[in-house]
Amino acid sequence: MSTPALSLRRYGHSKGSHAHAHVQVLWGWQGALDLEVGGRGLRVRRGDAVVIAPGERHDFWSAAGSACLVLDCAADQHPALAALAGRALALDAPAQHLLHFLAAQPALPEAWQAPAAAMLLAALPAAPQALPRTTARRIDWEAIDAWIDAHLGAPIAVAQLAALACLSPSQFAARCVEAHGLAPIAYVRRRRLALARRLRAAGWPVQRIAERCGYRSPSALTAALRRAG
Repeated sequence: MSTPALSLRRYGHSKGSHAHAHVQVLWGWQGALDLEVGGRGLRVRRGDAVVIAPGERHDFWSAAGSACLVLDCAADQHPALAALAGRALALDAPAQHLLHFLAAQPALPEAWQAPAAAMLLAALPAAPQALPRTTARRIDWEAIDAWIDAHLGAPIAVAQLAALACLSPSQFAARCVEAHGLAPIAYVRRRRLALARRLRAAGWPVQRIAERCGYRSPSALTAALRRAG
């Protein structure tokens, strides 16, 4: 990205999720935009700003609709933004007046892009002030467990579990470790083994247990039980 791109963007209740190679700065203009970056929730309202680092996957949605002034620019053009990435920023009154003026324009002429971006970036606070963070998206672990148990006979991918929780695979993995102390694959394996032990105690044949719990053979199941102790 050779030149900064500044535009007013509108967001709705349909959830989006992406990552990009450039740094992005969002200034809240209308409504409230909910973001989830790295598994952490953040709400951006009018007069707030947030810096998203290159490559950082983020989810975004707005229940009632929102509009933000968004700047896309190359990270090497504005290295100072690296210190603000992932932090929430509260703008002072002069910065909010500048935001009001720019966001109210029907369209930003191309000649305004670079100077407007420079003024907005210069107005970002050097010492970030905390914005109210929303509670991270709640995961219904009981529903996740029920789905896992119903599908133990087949391969289970992290992406499938993440989709159930409306998170990206990396976000779901972080939340799984936070909640259970296990990566998703290890968490699924634990449930496979727990069911296998229950079925073995109930007198099921080893072959049937292996099929029900997703092991390719009775010997693979026996080895897994032995390793788990």
